[in-house]
Amino acid sequence: MAPGRRIAFDFGDVRIGVAITDPSGTLASPLNFIPNSEENLDRDLKALYEEYLPLYTAIGFPIHLSGNPSEKSASVSKFAMRISEISKAPIYLIDERLTSVSANRTLREAGLNSKAARSEIDSMAATAILDSALNQERLQGEPMNRFMK
Repeated sequence: MAPGRRIAFDFGDVRIGVAITDPSGTLASPLNFIPNSEENLDRDLKALYEEYLPLYTAIGFPIHLSGNPSEKSASVSKFAMRISEISKAPIYLIDERLTSVSANRTLREAGLNSKAARSEIDSMAATAILDSALNQERLQGEPMNRFMK
């Protein structure tokens, strides 16, 4: 795997979870979520890309257990389009089925109850999404499902 940071997002209507890798691209860690507010979203996203200069972006793509797109899939596709206007790095849509379940379990194991974990869950889900992308990259050379405009 090439050295360099990778970034991931768990898109939500209110909060967008964010995770980033270390400079070597091997360890994913949560960052603070960013509010999904129209007035500051572009500024917040640009700041992340300027600070971290990621090699690629992984965005959790919500699909049903059947594999069909969910109602939220269109919103995530619009978010990916917005990212493509900020960064020229590749964007991958990562199957996010069960990432919230995994994030909730991790937070419970860390001793946080659901109320205390509410502000952490989005970025933990983004971390799970980024871990999935990293695993795909290790196995195949790049994550699956590249987003195309």
